[in-house]
Parts: sequence; C-alpha cells; structure tokens
Amino acid sequence: MKIIIINGPNLNLLGTREPELYGNATYQDLVEFCRKSASELGVEVDIHQSNHEGVLIELIHAARGWYDAIVINAAGYTHTSVAILDALKAVNLPVAEVHLTEPKEREEFRKFSFIGMVAEKTFSGMGFNSYSAALEYFAAKGAN
Repeated sequence: MKIIIINGPNLNLLGTREPELYGNATYQDLVEFCRKSASELGVEVDIHQSNHEGVLIELIHAARGWYDAIVINAAGYTHTSVAILDALKAVNLPVAEVHLTEPKEREEFRKFSFIGMVAEKTFSGMGFNSYSAALEYFAAKGAN
C-alpha cells in the first residue's frame, strides 16, 4: 500500500512556530515519525509539504494512479480552500484529514473544515500521533 502525506502551510516551521500549541519537535521530526510509523505498518509513504495552495493541488492531482490513499494536513487551508476540496473530490482516493491540535478547541473559524467534507475520517489533537492513527486506519482498511 502506498500513501501520500500532504502537509500545508507553516508546518515547515514546526519547532519554532507557536511551541505552546505545537511543541518543540521540528518538521523533520514529523517526517521521521511518519516514516517510522509507516515502516512498522508495512506501508509506503511519500511525504510532501508546501506553503502554496497550487502546489498542494498539484500533489493531489498527481496522486491519482500512484497512491492508494491520501493523508492530508491542509493546515490553514483546511478552513478556506474550496479548491483543495475540489481536487480531493476529483481524484477519488480515500482521504484522511489530520491535525496536530484540535481545531474545534481553537478559534471559531477553525471549527469548519472543507477537507472534512471529503475525508473518510479525521484525526486531530494527538500531535504526531494524529498521523500514525491515519496510517493505521488505512493499513487496517486496506485503503479500499
């Protein structure tokens, strides 16, 4: 099973961005955590991050035919991007939404998720474990 993990804006600043919310672990720590989790589950992962909406959409488009599922943390675009929602719908792959924090416990505008409209499941508020939970979900499900 091959899963693409797509990370949105500002996740590259993990470790320095709002450590009271996100902790001190870096984006590289997250990548290594995801690779280790995937290896333990026997799944392949490719991990990408971009601060640009169009790049994220291109990654989603490119996933069709190559991956069995998408794990996405669209970050701030979660609450604003109809274009990312449309891209996820267009590629017709199983989607899991992940967040390091719990958006429903934060600002009012974070309580709505465009990604949640297409995601089979959302994993949030567990830090890095949100990612491992999404990978476990697809590994157990067989992504189909």
